Amino acid sequence: MNPQISKDPRLIAKMMYHQGYRVSEICRTLRDSKGDFLKNPTVHSWKKRDNWDGESSVFRVNTALEERLCLIISKENKTKSDINEIDLLTRSMEKMARITKYSQNGTEGDLNPKLRGRRKNKKVKNEISDESVDLLKSAFRDELFDYQKNWFNESSQKIRIILKSRQIGATYYFAREHFIDALLRGRNKIFISASKNQSHLFKQYIISFVRDVAGVDLTGDPIILQNGAHLYFLGNNYHTAQGYHGDLVFDEFMWTQSFNKINDVVSGVALHKQWTSTYISTPSSKTHDSYHFFTGDNFNKGRKDSEKIKIDISHKNLKGGLVCADRKYRQIVNIEDAIAQGCDLFDIEDLKFRFAKDVYQNLLMCEFLDDTSSVFNFSEMSRCLVDSWERWDDFKPLQSRTFGDNPVWIGYDPARTGDNATVVVVSPPGVKDGKFRVLEKFSWQGMDFMIQAKKIQELTKRYNVKYIGVDVTGIGWGVGDMVRRFYPAATMITYNLDVKNRLVLKAKNIIDRGRLEVDSGWGSEIISSFLMIKKELTDSQTKVTYKSDRNSEDGHADLAWAVMHALDNEPFGNQSNPIAKGFCKSM
Repeated sequence: MNPQISKDPRLIAKMMYHQGYRVSEICRTLRDSKGDFLKNPTVHSWKKRDNWDGESSVFRVNTALEERLCLIISKENKTKSDINEIDLLTRSMEKMARITKYSQNGTEGDLNPKLRGRRKNKKVKNEISDESVDLLKSAFRDELFDYQKNWFNESSQKIRIILKSRQIGATYYFAREHFIDALLRGRNKIFISASKNQSHLFKQYIISFVRDVAGVDLTGDPIILQNGAHLYFLGNNYHTAQGYHGDLVFDEFMWTQSFNKINDVVSGVALHKQWTSTYISTPSSKTHDSYHFFTGDNFNKGRKDSEKIKIDISHKNLKGGLVCADRKYRQIVNIEDAIAQGCDLFDIEDLKFRFAKDVYQNLLMCEFLDDTSSVFNFSEMSRCLVDSWERWDDFKPLQSRTFGDNPVWIGYDPARTGDNATVVVVSPPGVKDGKFRVLEKFSWQGMDFMIQAKKIQELTKRYNVKYIGVDVTGIGWGVGDMVRRFYPAATMITYNLDVKNRLVLKAKNIIDRGRLEVDSGWGSEIISSFLMIKKELTDSQTKVTYKSDRNSEDGHADLAWAVMHALDNEPFGNQSNPIAKGFCKSM
């Protein structure tokens, strides 16, 4: 501190305080007009009355600049260095004046005159006011079920692994949880799912949430918030995750291909101690790589017996959530848990009626699939899963003509009882030994056969339909009759032992050869459906047939049979595509 800058001890004392000197040090340095050292009570009084602690850094810098400028100007014999410093100080004071104006609700034009007039009407991208932040926080917390409140209470866990029922609001919840955290703390978020399309559900939930509550339309990919937080939405192509850093959310991780490879990469984005990882999924098969991640077996790999751990992954043990021996938080929330904890979105008895027992236990009760006795095993079925967002560039689900003029085949499967049904739209291969693609699936409940037929007719307007296969066994005949009125070439499939064997063997041949593709985002239902089909002997014990518990108690593998009704249009032993030439088997 140079005491020659000013003769006012009160001003000098303030400047020394702003430079980090304590009051006691100031008193031992400065003297009053009588030559006596300043007293502690006097300096403390100045500090309080002049609000030294409340002065902004801009004000402090301005004061120092003014004092230094006054000192140099008052010198009689100025050197060249003094003249240069006067110019520097003057320009610095001009910049500080612009900063002061900007800090008082100014614009960027106050900081940079070149921008004046350019951005008068331009809003800050993704700007959310403090009032809106409060509204979003309240809206988020007010809508939580009890199990979601538990997830929120455990949000600081380094790693969370949550096995959950379908449709209990997990993706919806974690989209909001991580958005609110990004908004409040400026933390990057990386959302990854089994497909790009599925990962964009997070984005849609966030955009809708902010629009509905705050009236703000978030834009960009990634979405960049005003505090600098980046929200990334990625598919399961693990190469795309490299280079990012932030909190990780991995949705439906048990339905991704090559989970271990993907996880080795994506877990790296949250490697630093400040980041967290959240894994959420319905269970797939015990043969899937992720099963060993959930059980803790991956932790034991390469460790001595004395270092290995044992984790009880039963629903009873993990129902309430638990930090396990490998320091990962695990929880299982099945549909009955969700209902018991306030979720009123389901009719449980109706779900038990609609779903096959195996599918119900898998998708809703969080039990892993057992494919040991299935005709189609999980390993081969999982190879059908692809990221349609990246692979199917000719499929435009948001357009009125979804697939352009490309040909499609439709497969229809009715329920054995009741008035619900399943329909799939399949794209046949355009080249020999090419791939079939399941473009869309529909499950219609509560409709009579006339309405179901009308729904199929609507599909013929959206697609260039070259084949419709309708199961007319039992109650399906009504739909088949109505479909033939607007599509006379429709193929009526009547089940018997030979037909059933043909359907299964044809599908088996296609799947074994890697010729079927399904979107990873919703393909889990189709995989579960195929895994329900089992081999058995006929009543006479002389022939092999296939069953899928097609009865009112357990439901049936409706999606699998609907797909097979479409695939059946390709002749056995001929993998060329007759439809490319406009041929239809039924003609």
